[in-house]
Amino acid sequence: METVQLRLKGMGCASCAGKIEQAIQSVPGVVECSVNFGAEQATVKYNAKKTNSSDIARAVSDAGYSAHPIQEAGEEEDDAEKAGRKTEEQQLLRKLAVSSALSLLLVAGAIPAMTGLSSHPILNGLHNSWVQLLLASPVQFWAGLPFYRGAWKAFRHRTADMNTLIALGTSAAYFYSLWATVSPGFFLSQGLMPEVYYEASAVIITLTMLGRFLETRARGKTSEAIRKLMGLQAKTARIIRNGRELDIPIAEVAVGDIVQVRPGEKIPVDGEVIAGTSTVDESVITGESLPVTKQAGDEVIGATINKTGSFRFRATRVGKDTALAQIVKLVQQAQGSKAPIQRLADRVTAWFVPAVIALATGTFILWFNFTGNLTLATITTVSVLIIACPCALGLATPTSVTVGIGKAAENGILIKGAGSLELAHQIQTIVLDKTGTLTQGKPGVADFVTVGGTAHRNELKLLRLAAAVESHSEHPLAEAVVKYAEAQGVAKPLPETSNFEAIAGSGVRGMVSDRLVQIGTQRWMDELGIDTLQLHGHKVAWEDSGKTAVFLAVDGELEGIIGIADTLKPSSAEAVSSLQRMGLEVVMLTGDNRRTAEAIAQQVGIERVFAEVRPDQKAAVIQSLQTRGNPSIQNPKYQIQNRIVAMVGDGINDAPALAQADVGIAIGTGTDLAIAASDITLISGDLQTIVTAIRLSRATLRNIRQNLLFAFGYNAAGIPVAAGILFPFFGWLLNPILAGAAMAFSSVSVVTNALRLRQFQA
Repeated sequence: METVQLRLKGMGCASCAGKIEQAIQSVPGVVECSVNFGAEQATVKYNAKKTNSSDIARAVSDAGYSAHPIQEAGEEEDDAEKAGRKTEEQQLLRKLAVSSALSLLLVAGAIPAMTGLSSHPILNGLHNSWVQLLLASPVQFWAGLPFYRGAWKAFRHRTADMNTLIALGTSAAYFYSLWATVSPGFFLSQGLMPEVYYEASAVIITLTMLGRFLETRARGKTSEAIRKLMGLQAKTARIIRNGRELDIPIAEVAVGDIVQVRPGEKIPVDGEVIAGTSTVDESVITGESLPVTKQAGDEVIGATINKTGSFRFRATRVGKDTALAQIVKLVQQAQGSKAPIQRLADRVTAWFVPAVIALATGTFILWFNFTGNLTLATITTVSVLIIACPCALGLATPTSVTVGIGKAAENGILIKGAGSLELAHQIQTIVLDKTGTLTQGKPGVADFVTVGGTAHRNELKLLRLAAAVESHSEHPLAEAVVKYAEAQGVAKPLPETSNFEAIAGSGVRGMVSDRLVQIGTQRWMDELGIDTLQLHGHKVAWEDSGKTAVFLAVDGELEGIIGIADTLKPSSAEAVSSLQRMGLEVVMLTGDNRRTAEAIAQQVGIERVFAEVRPDQKAAVIQSLQTRGNPSIQNPKYQIQNRIVAMVGDGINDAPALAQADVGIAIGTGTDLAIAASDITLISGDLQTIVTAIRLSRATLRNIRQNLLFAFGYNAAGIPVAAGILFPFFGWLLNPILAGAAMAFSSVSVVTNALRLRQFQA
């Protein structure tokens, strides 16, 4: 299976998107297809043995539209998109300027007839039907040519779309007026005035073009997040080859190249530091505001900014494989996906245009049969055709999704599809893994007490001895002691250690400066005959709070105790509190022992804990929460069947649970498997971004509902008014010009409302 994203051209309304979907799905080998009208993209999953992207693009072309595969994220594609959008805007603007000027003259000439007032001789001259024909024809057949082309294209494929409605409506007004201009005697013989409506057809075309122009500019802003991300990439890289520094274009950097980075420069590609130390601002990728210290062995990410020092690194990922390129690709795919809520709009628009044409035909027949007034029948028919264009309906969902997913990316949240974005706002229970999710994922020294107290003058000397011995061990607890010593400023340089020995399950020992240093468990200390009673109280208290206690002895005498724990992330407690304030049930799920798990849960405010759960059991726990709710809590709101459950994790052992959950949320600092199994990825690993993701999901769905309500409400109210339902009661009809203005306003207002999401604050 392969997936391709196509850039689409030629869509006039949401019904076009449906036709393209049908055309693509008819290609043998296509498994899944989603067309996003707002983003003008199609995401297609297909069997590469049965078809290819060229066949799919050809099917789109045969349906009357054009499509080409979106290239991998890069500057060139971005420039091409900008150039294409600018050309389209310029062409629209030129036609809009000419048609606006001619339409104003036509409206000025129609003022005497509309108001019944006498006017200036020039206006009377403009009122001449032959003059109006001369002014209206360029608007109808030059500015309006795209509508005719689109309508003809749809007709050839036995379909109808927005272009059909515009072409039919304006042609009815134009050719009715032409008939009245050429054969006024026919109308007079029927007792009718030979009135013309050139201004209606011209203004409708002008207003529709204005709507498209504003819509084109607004749509360009919906994908601003993508352009911002692509603009982050450095243009050149300074590499070391044959002992010389060379500045080369970033596209020429190869895996294995040694890259030199100076203070203030962007890191061009992903790599591993081999020399030097610095701090790097990674906020553009992770959303983390504080700079991160980098030294030999640490990974650096392309597009992040080097702050203070200079360093060299070896390129490990370049081009389309960099973290930035992968993020752009994921966001593009997500923006091109379709939200489940859009299915309703799709079902409506599938039959909407044919239904409108049928309704307009019925309107004409009814008015003409009941009144015999050809003018009245024509006006109502034109108004129905114009006001009923389903553009707003088609734009309601995809524009909000595009902006919402782009905004999430700006906040360090990768949402893999519109379905995940929609479902996130319905989450009722959120399950958090402990290690690496709530906690840092690696042990650190939380406490160090000597027999003389924490402020004893020998404390740092003892810590130095302990670090010297532990530096020879590969155990995670040993690494924690060494790092703690480094943080206290006593680890460089460490004294030499001789006769080092690691006793499995017990501890380590060695000779440092002719002194025997032993670090290990109480059981081992008991075996060695070392009395630990003096510090036993610390051991009990620490272990009750989830810490591991190890004793330090020098020359056979107890000297101190070290408390080591997988410490909480700074944001964990606040994130849990925020989720609970949002009405979510927060649960901990971990394979760790119950005492440690409950100690951590108490620190962050989680009441319900599943501990000592094997990796193969985690998915079953998620399933039980989905189907049975939470019977242990008396609150009625938690006694709901089929609850929407989210799982947050970072390790390989979390992957089955992430896949089982309705919404899987992976910590970006975790394993590739966990990220692949998830629906949402938090790049920075900061739990507070879960809160941001859910709030953004709620804001996006609220925005979509507003758009759909407006679009449905607009058509529901506008079509009856246009059809003249109110005429018997109030004696007035909807002018076709007002219908055109309302149609243009509806599309622009929906897109504008979607763009409000760009103001979302985390």
